[in-house]
Amino acid sequence: MFKQILTLMRGRAYEAEEAFADRNALPILAQHIRDAARGVEAARRAVAVAIAQNRLEAENAERLASRITDLETRAIIALEKGREDLATEAAGSIARLETELQHARQVQAEFSGGIGRLRQAVRESEMRLAALRRGERLALARDRTRRLSRVAPGENISSLAEAEATLARLEQRQREAELTAEALSSLEAGPDPVALAEKLAGAGCGHPLVTSADEVLQRLRSRMNAQ
Repeated sequence: MFKQILTLMRGRAYEAEEAFADRNALPILAQHIRDAARGVEAARRAVAVAIAQNRLEAENAERLASRITDLETRAIIALEKGREDLATEAAGSIARLETELQHARQVQAEFSGGIGRLRQAVRESEMRLAALRRGERLALARDRTRRLSRVAPGENISSLAEAEATLARLEQRQREAELTAEALSSLEAGPDPVALAEKLAGAGCGHPLVTSADEVLQRLRSRMNAQ
Protein backbone atom coordinates (compact mmCIF):
# COMPACT_ATOMS: atom_id res chain seq x y z
CA MET A 1 0.00 0.00 0.00
CA PHE A 2 2.78 2.39 0.93
CA LYS A 3 4.53 1.64 -2.38
CA GLN A 4 1.35 2.46 -4.28
CA ILE A 5 1.02 5.74 -2.39
CA LEU A 6 4.59 6.67 -3.34
CA THR A 7 3.90 5.76 -6.95
CA LEU A 8 0.74 7.86 -6.91
CA MET A 9 2.63 10.80 -5.40
CA ARG A 10 5.31 10.56 -8.10
CA GLY A 11 2.59 10.39 -10.73
CA ARG A 12 0.83 13.46 -9.34
CA ALA A 13 4.15 15.32 -9.10
CA TYR A 14 4.92 14.44 -12.72
CA GLU A 15 1.49 15.65 -13.84
CA ALA A 16 1.91 18.88 -11.87
CA GLU A 17 5.35 19.41 -13.41
CA GLU A 18 3.99 18.80 -16.89
CA ALA A 19 1.06 21.15 -16.30
CA PHE A 20 3.41 23.84 -14.98
CA ALA A 21 5.68 23.41 -18.02
CA ASP A 22 2.68 23.66 -20.37
CA ARG A 23 1.38 26.83 -18.70
CA ASN A 24 4.79 28.47 -18.81
CA ALA A 25 6.05 27.00 -22.07
CA LEU A 26 6.72 30.34 -23.75
CA PRO A 27 8.75 31.89 -20.89
CA ILE A 28 10.68 28.62 -20.50
CA LEU A 29 11.36 28.54 -24.24
CA ALA A 30 12.54 32.17 -24.18
CA GLN A 31 14.95 31.40 -21.33
CA HIS A 32 16.28 28.32 -23.13
CA ILE A 33 16.89 30.43 -26.21
CA ARG A 34 18.72 33.07 -24.16
CA ASP A 35 20.88 30.35 -22.62
CA ALA A 36 21.55 28.88 -26.05
CA ALA A 37 22.44 32.32 -27.42
CA ARG A 38 24.97 32.77 -24.63
CA GLY A 39 26.41 29.34 -25.45
CA VAL A 40 26.72 30.22 -29.13
CA GLU A 41 28.41 33.50 -28.24
CA ALA A 42 30.85 31.65 -25.98
CA ALA A 43 31.59 29.25 -28.85
CA ARG A 44 32.27 32.22 -31.14
CA ARG A 45 34.72 33.63 -28.60
CA ALA A 46 36.39 30.21 -28.33
CA VAL A 47 36.84 30.15 -32.11
CA ALA A 48 38.28 33.66 -32.04
CA VAL A 49 40.74 32.67 -29.29
CA ALA A 50 41.75 29.54 -31.20
CA ILE A 51 42.33 31.59 -34.37
CA ALA A 52 44.46 34.08 -32.43
CA GLN A 53 46.52 31.31 -30.85
CA ASN A 54 46.93 29.63 -34.22
CA ARG A 55 48.26 32.86 -35.67
CA LEU A 56 50.70 33.18 -32.76
CA GLU A 57 51.95 29.65 -33.37
CA ALA A 58 52.30 30.41 -37.08
CA GLU A 59 54.31 33.52 -36.32
CA ASN A 60 56.46 31.57 -33.86
CA ALA A 61 57.08 28.89 -36.50
CA GLU A 62 58.10 31.56 -39.01
CA ARG A 63 60.56 33.08 -36.49
CA LEU A 64 62.04 29.66 -35.70
CA ALA A 65 62.41 28.82 -39.39
CA SER A 66 64.07 32.17 -40.02
CA ARG A 67 66.52 31.66 -37.13
CA ILE A 68 67.31 28.14 -38.33
CA THR A 69 68.03 29.42 -41.85
CA ASP A 70 70.23 32.19 -40.46
CA LEU A 71 72.21 29.79 -38.22
CA GLU A 72 72.65 27.29 -41.04
CA THR A 73 74.09 30.02 -43.24
CA ARG A 74 76.47 31.12 -40.51
CA ALA A 75 77.46 27.52 -39.68
CA ILE A 76 78.42 26.92 -43.29
CA ILE A 77 80.54 30.05 -43.25
CA ALA A 78 82.19 28.84 -40.00
CA LEU A 79 82.99 25.49 -41.62
CA GLU A 80 84.46 27.23 -44.62
CA LYS A 81 86.71 29.19 -42.26
CA GLY A 82 87.70 26.06 -40.38
CA ARG A 83 85.82 27.01 -37.23
CA GLU A 84 84.53 23.60 -36.32
CA ASP A 85 83.81 24.72 -32.79
CA LEU A 86 81.49 27.48 -33.93
CA ALA A 87 79.88 25.22 -36.51
CA THR A 88 79.28 22.53 -33.87
CA GLU A 89 77.74 25.05 -31.49
CA ALA A 90 75.53 26.33 -34.29
CA ALA A 91 74.50 22.78 -35.14
CA GLY A 92 73.38 22.20 -31.55
CA SER A 93 71.28 25.36 -31.59
CA ILE A 94 69.83 24.40 -34.97
CA ALA A 95 68.85 20.98 -33.58
CA ARG A 96 67.04 22.55 -30.64
CA LEU A 97 65.32 25.10 -32.87
CA GLU A 98 64.20 22.38 -35.28
CA THR A 99 62.65 20.49 -32.37
CA GLU A 100 60.81 23.63 -31.32
CA LEU A 101 59.75 24.26 -34.91
CA GLN A 102 58.40 20.73 -35.24
CA HIS A 103 56.42 21.14 -32.02
CA ALA A 104 55.12 24.57 -33.13
CA ARG A 105 53.92 23.11 -36.43
CA GLN A 106 52.20 20.23 -34.65
CA VAL A 107 50.42 22.70 -32.37
CA GLN A 108 49.48 24.80 -35.38
CA ALA A 109 48.10 21.74 -37.16
CA GLU A 110 46.04 20.87 -34.07
CA PHE A 111 44.71 24.41 -33.89
CA SER A 112 43.86 24.39 -37.62
CA GLY A 113 41.88 21.17 -37.32
CA GLY A 114 40.18 22.31 -34.12
CA ILE A 115 39.29 25.67 -35.61
CA GLY A 116 37.64 23.95 -38.56
CA ARG A 117 35.56 21.75 -36.25
CA LEU A 118 34.71 24.69 -34.00
CA ARG A 119 33.62 26.82 -36.94
CA GLN A 120 31.39 24.04 -38.22
CA ALA A 121 29.89 23.57 -34.75
CA VAL A 122 29.28 27.31 -34.42
CA ARG A 123 27.61 27.48 -37.84
CA GLU A 124 25.34 24.58 -36.96
CA SER A 125 24.56 26.13 -33.56
CA GLU A 126 23.75 29.47 -35.19
CA MET A 127 21.39 27.77 -37.65
CA ARG A 128 19.66 25.91 -34.83
CA LEU A 129 19.42 29.09 -32.77
CA ALA A 130 17.92 30.97 -35.72
CA ALA A 131 15.37 28.16 -36.19
CA LEU A 132 14.51 28.34 -32.48
CA ARG A 133 13.99 32.10 -32.68
CA ARG A 134 11.74 31.71 -35.73
CA GLY A 135 9.79 29.05 -33.87
CA GLU A 136 9.52 31.30 -30.84
CA ARG A 137 8.12 34.16 -32.95
CA LEU A 138 5.60 31.77 -34.52
CA ALA A 139 4.59 30.41 -31.11
CA LEU A 140 4.15 33.95 -29.76
CA ALA A 141 2.02 34.89 -32.77
CA ARG A 142 -0.15 31.80 -32.28
CA ASP A 143 -0.50 32.51 -28.57
CA ARG A 144 -1.54 36.12 -29.22
CA THR A 145 -4.03 34.95 -31.85
CA ARG A 146 -5.46 32.43 -29.39
CA ARG A 147 -5.79 35.10 -26.71
CA LEU A 148 -7.51 37.48 -29.14
CA SER A 149 -9.90 34.75 -30.25
CA ARG A 150 -10.92 34.35 -26.62
CA VAL A 151 -11.63 38.06 -26.22
CA ALA A 152 -13.34 38.77 -29.56
CA PRO A 153 -16.60 36.74 -29.21
CA GLY A 154 -19.11 36.92 -26.40
CA GLU A 155 -20.50 40.10 -24.96
CA ASN A 156 -18.88 42.30 -27.58
CA ILE A 157 -20.62 40.42 -30.39
CA SER A 158 -23.99 40.46 -28.57
CA SER A 159 -23.56 44.20 -27.96
CA LEU A 160 -23.01 44.72 -31.67
CA ALA A 161 -26.17 42.77 -32.46
CA GLU A 162 -28.18 44.81 -29.97
CA ALA A 163 -26.81 48.07 -31.40
CA GLU A 164 -27.71 46.95 -34.92
CA ALA A 165 -31.24 46.08 -33.83
CA THR A 166 -31.63 49.47 -32.11
CA LEU A 167 -30.40 51.24 -35.24
CA ALA A 168 -32.86 49.29 -37.39
CA ARG A 169 -35.76 50.28 -35.12
CA LEU A 170 -34.65 53.90 -35.15
CA GLU A 171 -34.42 53.94 -38.94
CA GLN A 172 -37.88 52.37 -39.20
CA ARG A 173 -39.40 54.99 -36.92
CA GLN A 174 -37.70 57.78 -38.83
CA ARG A 175 -39.06 56.36 -42.08
CA GLU A 176 -42.56 56.16 -40.63
CA ALA A 177 -42.32 59.81 -39.56
CA GLU A 178 -41.16 60.82 -43.04
CA LEU A 179 -44.02 58.95 -44.74
CA THR A 180 -46.55 60.46 -42.29
CA ALA A 181 -45.25 63.96 -43.03
CA GLU A 182 -45.46 63.33 -46.76
CA ALA A 183 -49.06 62.09 -46.43
CA LEU A 184 -50.08 65.12 -44.40
CA SER A 185 -48.45 67.40 -46.92
CA SER A 186 -50.32 65.76 -49.78
CA LEU A 187 -53.62 66.12 -47.94
CA GLU A 188 -53.01 69.80 -47.26
CA ALA A 189 -52.10 70.42 -50.89
CA GLY A 190 -55.38 68.82 -52.15
CA PRO A 191 -58.39 70.95 -53.38
CA ASP A 192 -60.73 72.46 -50.75
CA PRO A 193 -64.32 71.35 -51.49
CA VAL A 194 -65.84 74.65 -50.28
CA ALA A 195 -63.45 76.73 -52.35
CA LEU A 196 -64.07 74.49 -55.35
CA ALA A 197 -67.90 74.86 -54.95
CA GLU A 198 -67.58 78.63 -54.79
CA LYS A 199 -65.40 78.57 -57.88
CA LEU A 200 -67.95 76.47 -59.76
CA ALA A 201 -70.85 78.68 -58.63
CA GLY A 202 -68.99 81.78 -59.76
CA ALA A 203 -68.62 80.21 -63.18
CA GLY A 204 -72.41 79.73 -63.45
CA CYS A 205 -72.33 76.05 -62.64
CA GLY A 206 -75.27 75.64 -60.23
CA HIS A 207 -76.98 78.19 -58.03
CA PRO A 208 -74.83 80.88 -56.47
CA LEU A 209 -73.61 80.27 -52.94
CA VAL A 210 -73.47 83.96 -52.09
CA THR A 211 -76.39 86.38 -52.67
CA SER A 212 -75.42 89.34 -54.83
CA ALA A 213 -76.68 92.92 -54.55
CA ASP A 214 -78.46 92.60 -57.92
CA GLU A 215 -80.40 89.62 -56.64
CA VAL A 216 -81.47 91.55 -53.56
CA LEU A 217 -82.69 94.54 -55.66
CA GLN A 218 -84.53 92.24 -58.01
CA ARG A 219 -86.24 90.57 -55.07
CA LEU A 220 -87.23 93.89 -53.59
CA ARG A 221 -88.72 95.14 -56.90
CA SER A 222 -90.73 91.94 -57.19
CA ARG A 223 -92.20 92.50 -53.71
CA MET A 224 -92.97 96.13 -54.54
CA ASN A 225 -94.79 95.29 -57.77
CA ALA A 226 -96.75 92.60 -55.99
CA GLN A 227 -98.25 95.23 -53.63
